[in-house]
Amino acid sequence: MALPPKTRRNIGRGRELRAECSISERVAWEQLRHKKSGFKFRRQHEVGPYVLDFYCAEASLCVEIDGEQHMFRQEQDKRRDDFLGELGILTIRIPSLAFFEENRIEGEQCIEQAILVCEERSGRKRWEVG
Repeated sequence: MALPPKTRRNIGRGRELRAECSISERVAWEQLRHKKSGFKFRRQHEVGPYVLDFYCAEASLCVEIDGEQHMFRQEQDKRRDDFLGELGILTIRIPSLAFFEENRIEGEQCIEQAILVCEERSGRKRWEVG
């Protein structure tokens, strides 16, 4: 299914978010970059009215790093996930605290799980040329 067109507002918002990403998002990005994950992820990618933290088009996978504010936004997050699901995009949510020193292994395991989902959804192993 084709993705909805990007809007001028979201393109500007995506640029802003790339410039001011959180520490957790920086750590996740270092692990998701193509040279480390074997899949091409985009940062702060616009889909319809939403800006996704990380998006792998090949696997139709969104990886969201959720800060504490998401505990109070569960209904909005569900609407967003449902919208993306209708487009065939699976969302994996990782708590931002998973990337801090005492929980760092948990964050790395979550990223590894996302990469395994990419393999499953894309039909190829991470280092095979697609």
